[in-house]
Amino acid sequence: MASIRDLVAAIRQRDGVEAAVVLGRDGLLIDSQVIPGLDPEDLAARIPPIIGPSDELGQAMGRGAMLTAVIEHERGLAIVSSLSVEAVLVVLLTPAANLGQLLFELRRNREQIAALV
Repeated sequence: MASIRDLVAAIRQRDGVEAAVVLGRDGLLIDSQVIPGLDPEDLAARIPPIIGPSDELGQAMGRGAMLTAVIEHERGLAIVSSLSVEAVLVVLLTPAANLGQLLFELRRNREQIAALV
């Protein structure tokens, strides 16, 4: 059976992926593979403050908890995907990465990915 380390490695190997980070909802790093120059622990620590307000917004709109958020920045994108009540996946992408295909695969395989954590 695949492990969380295998998942992180497989995502990181995709074209345009600069980082794949799995963290706890408390911001503690579980596993990661990142390009040189990125600090995965610092990145993981910055994610929980994004999730809480996203969940609150979803509740206020009657849409429920946040499952996936795509954040576009000047030099790339970030996908924040809730795997379970305990774990989150963050993927950093270059602007040229195939965002649609990755989002589709993450959504389609969410339960299998969550089972690894």
